[in-house]
Amino acid sequence: MRLVISDQHAGLVAALKRSFQGSTHQRCRVHFARNLLALVPKSHQDMVAAVFRTIFAQPDPDTVAATWDQVRDQLGERFPRIAALMDAAKTEVLAFSAFPRPHWTKVWSTNPLERVNKEIKRRARVVGIVPNEASVIRLVGAVLADVHDEWQAGDRRYLSEGSMDMLYPDRDTQLVAAISSSP
Repeated sequence: MRLVISDQHAGLVAALKRSFQGSTHQRCRVHFARNLLALVPKSHQDMVAAVFRTIFAQPDPDTVAATWDQVRDQLGERFPRIAALMDAAKTEVLAFSAFPRPHWTKVWSTNPLERVNKEIKRRARVVGIVPNEASVIRLVGAVLADVHDEWQAGDRRYLSEGSMDMLYPDRDTQLVAAISSSP
């Protein structure tokens, strides 16, 4: 486990530190942006959101970090509470930048997980009443199997084998042996 993506729920973050020691915590950028915008008058929220999004349009980790600092300074002049929040959250919100560039859009927010939860909720509404725990497990299992198939082979492949190889470039990930049945 190298990366855990979540919002900033205090109990969840404490559990992550305890249960997944050595992994990095990626704070969801969407949730952080909401926290940031809560500190700004409504009339300035569009401007602040646009400036904040420029951080994530950068091509490499160094530029992402430098842009974060520029945005913090720029917004902090008008909204001092933003500067303090951004200082405290920089490491967790920018954790994605330690991973290969093709992974960034997949790991900088909890959106993929939230989409899965929304699909489970949608299918549960269609079913209506589930008679027992086994029915719930079958329903959720069916949704997860569909999502798994989409992420593995569909057009919406989540992370390909090639992109996963980027995580460990010095490892040999080629097929070593194949098991075949003998006649």
